[in-house]
Amino acid sequence: MHDLLVIGGGAAGFYGAIHAARRKPGMRIAILEQNKDFLSKVRISGGGRCNLTHRPMDPGLLSGHYPRGSRELIGPFHTHASQEVMAFFESLGIPLKTEEDGRVFPRSNQSESIIMGLMGETTRLGIELHPSCRVTGLGLADTDGNWEITSSCGDFRSRRLLVTAGSSRSIWNLLENLGHRIVPPTPSLFTFRIRDPRIQGLQGISAPGRIEVLEPGGSDAPVAQANFKKAHRKGELTAEGPVLITHWGLSGPAVLRLSAWGSRLFAALGYKARVRVNWLPDYHKGAIPAFLEQVRQADGARRVGRSRAIPLPGRLWARLVEAAGIPPDRRWAELSRAGMQQLAAQLCECTFSVDGKSTFKEEFVTAGGVSRKEVDFRTFESRKQPGLFLAGEVLDVDAITGGFNFQNAWTGAYLAAQAIAGSLPEVQESSR
Repeated sequence: MHDLLVIGGGAAGFYGAIHAARRKPGMRIAILEQNKDFLSKVRISGGGRCNLTHRPMDPGLLSGHYPRGSRELIGPFHTHASQEVMAFFESLGIPLKTEEDGRVFPRSNQSESIIMGLMGETTRLGIELHPSCRVTGLGLADTDGNWEITSSCGDFRSRRLLVTAGSSRSIWNLLENLGHRIVPPTPSLFTFRIRDPRIQGLQGISAPGRIEVLEPGGSDAPVAQANFKKAHRKGELTAEGPVLITHWGLSGPAVLRLSAWGSRLFAALGYKARVRVNWLPDYHKGAIPAFLEQVRQADGARRVGRSRAIPLPGRLWARLVEAAGIPPDRRWAELSRAGMQQLAAQLCECTFSVDGKSTFKEEFVTAGGVSRKEVDFRTFESRKQPGLFLAGEVLDVDAITGGFNFQNAWTGAYLAAQAIAGSLPEVQESSR
């Protein structure tokens, strides 16, 4: 008999097991992971550097980075947030650094530092690790509230159960059999696939911008129309920040933020939409012609395509000038009023057609999972099944990039661990 079985050997699973063992020494704890390697998502996070959290901030501000779960996480973040997570990893002997944008990494710039720290602590605490162990069934074993788990590596019994299996459809199915409602998953944190001559061949170029999703048209998308109006009212369909041109279209912080907040809208649209980019987020279309008129009077002899009037990358500026129908040898003095209007439109209302999505690096995140209404966010215990705790991406909680998804995992696992250890008044002799 185990005191605690953890299903899922990722960030939340290890964090929860470690904190439960620290809170109540002597507990018999095991982590079951269906893959042969533990902490695989930690290994690839942040391009292999592991962006483990974000700089400490007010819980209300921190929770604002979660398209789903922002309201529920405010309370948990008052108890365990970035500052506590950083202190934990530093207690394992892992020096950390905070970059200018607020992302926190190990000073080594190697995710292996985080993995070795977590693995070492589980060894020190005597936590059992079972790799290549696929859970096939779970349910209550007796009237005392003990759990029975069947798996590819044998059967287990446990007094408490912590599920941290991420977006595993097989685990979601088992939880659904226990009475939980699973919110259908949709991809989050994806980039826009766009084929457009204005950006073709410009991969690697980044520029500040404001990007917004335009209202879907057509009577064949009533769900999308309803989702759009709701998201538009909440201000979730506009994002500002760097826009990165890639081989397949547009990415960067602004696009990823839109993909997170608009996850379900884009799914309803079949990942086909129109977006509008303002490459001059400090200006609007109506103010640009007057500015361009000043440029024409000051630099009349210079060629429009070769003299950037604004601080945009040169090749992008040249493409936008061309898209405005302005010949490459046209001089500013020769630019007509209509030409300036067309150039202003390209600069401030540059519309693109999105015809699909691409995964953001290897960091696939989903919106969806166990309904938030069915979890007590003070303890992360199931409201359907006492003794069952859930943390991380198995829940319908997700965030934008910057270490926030890991922070959700750490926080939920910590609070679950405290509740689990506190609910076991004594460690059974049979489980030691």
